[in-house]
Amino acid sequence: MAKRALITGITGQDGSYLAELLLDKGYDVFGITRRSSTNSFDRIAHIIDRITLLSGDLLDEHSLVSAIREAKPDEIYNLGAQSFVPTSWSQPVLTAEFTAVGVTRLLEAIRIAKPDTRFYQASSSEMFGKVQETPQRETTPFYPRSPYGVAKVYAHWITINYRESYNLYSCSGICFNHESTRRGLEFVTRKVSDSVARIKLGLATEIRLGNLDARRDWGDARDYVRAMWLMLQQQQPDDYVIATGTTRSVKDLVMAAFKHAGLDWQKYVVVDQKFMRPAEVDVLVGDASKARRVLGWHPTISFEQMIGEMVDADIARLRKLSG
Repeated sequence: MAKRALITGITGQDGSYLAELLLDKGYDVFGITRRSSTNSFDRIAHIIDRITLLSGDLLDEHSLVSAIREAKPDEIYNLGAQSFVPTSWSQPVLTAEFTAVGVTRLLEAIRIAKPDTRFYQASSSEMFGKVQETPQRETTPFYPRSPYGVAKVYAHWITINYRESYNLYSCSGICFNHESTRRGLEFVTRKVSDSVARIKLGLATEIRLGNLDARRDWGDARDYVRAMWLMLQQQQPDDYVIATGTTRSVKDLVMAAFKHAGLDWQKYVVVDQKFMRPAEVDVLVGDASKARRVLGWHPTISFEQMIGEMVDADIARLRKLSG
């Protein structure tokens, strides 16, 4: 019998790649989607006839219980959240409801409806915030610097709490930044690739960015969803840092994207104070040696390849739009 998986956030970047991966492995894939005035299924349009979408909401525990009873999943991946850091400053309470308390609702639903389900929680490198050691590993103390980071710390600890209190198979993957052609336009990597594409096609003349010196550990989403799956295949549930171990600045990102398009970045980039965060996270770089050792995981797609693909995809998309 085929394994069954239920994914929250299936319409997002990670959810769509994870759904593809699980379909390739022969799973029956279910996704929870929220009723909203604009349903965006762009990222899963090519597989929508191969998955089952169920109605549910992280704000409503009853709907989660119903979805779990219907899907009867062997594995649940919680990738649904209010996941954009700047929005968490303007909507801190909503961010807490989705990203923090929503995880408790989902764990309670699992406990009620199917306690033998294996559960994956998407934790975040933003939990480290004002970093207490470099590189960051599973034992590094958290010091979040945004309402999003604070909410993710709660979600991380409640996942551990349910594992220890109720013997649930629940894991957290502390994922560092991961990108792809399906990344939302509000994220800096995609903002850069989209702007480079517009400049290349003569649709724009500049890109405005905040702190060019902020450094991140950027990997490819396709590598990261493979790590999520591997976590739920182990005998014992545990938490893992998923990262490349290499740190790059926003300036490095900009240079790679413009270079791929054959353009001189210095002619087009404008630093704008408007895009500076109230509390900046300085250097995030992960130590994924535990994931390498236990899961046998390592990244396979280079930073340059990933950024190049993003620029190419945005050029193709914009060409199509402009007819």
